[in-house]
Amino acid sequence: MAGNNRRSIFRRRKAGLTDYRRRLKLLRGRKPRAVVRVSNTRTTCQLVTWAADGDLVNINVTGSDLVKKYGWPNEQSQKSVPASYLVGFAMGKAAIAAGSNEAVLDIGLSANTRGGRVYAALKGMVDAGLDIPHSDDVFPDDGRLSGEHIGDSVSDAVESTKNSIEGAY
Repeated sequence: MAGNNRRSIFRRRKAGLTDYRRRLKLLRGRKPRAVVRVSNTRTTCQLVTWAADGDLVNINVTGSDLVKKYGWPNEQSQKSVPASYLVGFAMGKAAIAAGSNEAVLDIGLSANTRGGRVYAALKGMVDAGLDIPHSDDVFPDDGRLSGEHIGDSVSDAVESTKNSIEGAY
């Protein structure tokens, strides 16, 4: 057998895309994973369950969904702290409506920074009613979540978008 035709089992590890030790710890809990990813343009939250032939994404909410479905202003960032909070809130409401009420947080390889966008999304999920193990000291303060640090127009947009999300579920 030629050795160069075989695919490496840990291809994603070599590419720096997956921490398999952390993934195994998350999967051992047998709970759905609340996956949070922040890209260059938007925040994405997903509720993911494990399957033998590949992970199943049960619920997917992005910053683009805030604009399309819930009235978030198009000119505002889709990855800011308030937008991340709202994406997490929408994903949490959708998960509760779908019958899932608990999960574990999966931040992947992103930095574990207190008060950051990942934890803003977690705060949104918790406020929506999802039971996710966490410590309250990792959340951004309420002023940042509501967008007060950006401006009054963002604060108003956060409130109206949150009301729109609650009305949808």
